[in-house]
Amino acid sequence: MPISLAPLGRSGDDGIDRWDGTTLVRTLRGDDGSPIPIVATVAGDTASPALDVAAALTAGGVADAVRATFVSPPPSLGKLGDEDEAVGRLIRLHPGVVPVLYPDPLTGLIRSISAQQVNLRWAATVRRRIAERYGTRHEVGGTFVYSLHAEPLASATVEELFTLQLTQAKARSVIAVGEAGVAGALSYKALAVMSDEELISHLTEIRGIGRWSAEWFLARTLGRPRVVAGDLGVRKAVGQMYLAGAVPSEDDVRRLTAHWGYAATHVQALALHDLAVPTAGT
Repeated sequence: MPISLAPLGRSGDDGIDRWDGTTLVRTLRGDDGSPIPIVATVAGDTASPALDVAAALTAGGVADAVRATFVSPPPSLGKLGDEDEAVGRLIRLHPGVVPVLYPDPLTGLIRSISAQQVNLRWAATVRRRIAERYGTRHEVGGTFVYSLHAEPLASATVEELFTLQLTQAKARSVIAVGEAGVAGALSYKALAVMSDEELISHLTEIRGIGRWSAEWFLARTLGRPRVVAGDLGVRKAVGQMYLAGAVPSEDDVRRLTAHWGYAATHVQALALHDLAVPTAGT
């Protein structure tokens, strides 16, 4: 479990999804959309992963909601690993790595905007500034965490966001995402029943949300099997798997990963982990 949570802390503390190697602090959303701050501490091992969870509010279903953010491997992953040596190698090298979801649609889109064309450490810094300026701070378990909400972001100005060192284009996109949330266009329940292409079409109507951001939404918010073939990190990871480190084009990534099928999001998580923390061996 810690190995799966590593991406949340690898690029720095954004104040929203906080991971220090042993403790996770983030907010979940209740059925009514209200934030539920949690602190979850590692209490297991790779063979039997577990988290001790404390919530700031008494709310039913918190443990189930935490478990649901870890996507269980599909049955096809093992078979794929047997048939594809590159996939099998990652499964052997990095046992226990599974995708971890960002289940709040608005926050997931802000995360994508912040990471466009910059390194991930700077993206985390910018998200922290957005959270501190526009988010709601929650005290929980002796620490704190921020949640983001549509109304403050929709009411922000380009000039205000520019002072946080967002580009003007990204500032307009953040505001547009906030406006979409206020208009009810980011309801998780409504988005979850759309087909992949319906959802991509819906999200790309929002200013600044392109196909790659929509595909990350499919993978990281809804947990659907999706390779984000145009993302540079994914291209590098796939190139490391299949092309001895050469970086493939977006079309080549789609060709090289077409056989991943229902295991696509899991293999993508393994490949990105291996790119970030390469391990020698077989």
